[in-house]
This record gives sequence, structure tokens and C-alpha cells, in this order.
Amino acid sequence: MAQTKNLCAQIPIALHQKVCTNKEQSELTLNQYVTQLITEYYEMKEMKPSMAQTRTPALQISEELFARIKKHVDAMPHLTQKAFITQLITKALDEIEAQE
Repeated sequence: MAQTKNLCAQIPIALHQKVCTNKEQSELTLNQYVTQLITEYYEMKEMKPSMAQTRTPALQISEELFARIKKHVDAMPHLTQKAFITQLITKALDEIEAQE
């Protein structure tokens, strides 16, 4: 198991309530939930290029696929649909490129 270090910070009450509500819905321990939040934040931050370097792919998908995506995004309130889809595409491309 990786070594751990305590992290303590004062946050606004409204944000604390939101974190507690979402943590309970996730069915994770507080340690697991906060670790997941911080890890995903830094992963998204590293993936996010400046707006000047972005492009917008437009595509239509089935209602069924859209519902599946929405189900997963709704279950992770700290994750946006854009971040979720970007992570899926990045992972798939990394796997393809690793095979080449």
C-alpha cells in the first residue's frame, strides 16, 4: 500500500455539504472519495489544452448510447460529459497506438 499523508483544509459550508452528499452517493470512504476527486482533477487538468488549441468534433449518437454516457456522468458529479468522453477517446487511442 502506498504511503499516505493527512490533508486538512477549511472549506465553505456549502461546498462541504455538497462533498458529503456526493461522497455518500458514491459509497466510497472519505479517504477514497477525496483521493478520487483530487486524482481526477489533476488528470483533467493535465489533459486540458488551452482553448486556442482545441477543436470540436461533432457527431450524432444513438439515444441508447447517449443514455449510457449520461448514466455514468450523472453517477460522477465531479466529472463533466466532456471530460468523460475525452478520457474514453484518449484511452482508446492510447491502446490503439500501443498496438502499432
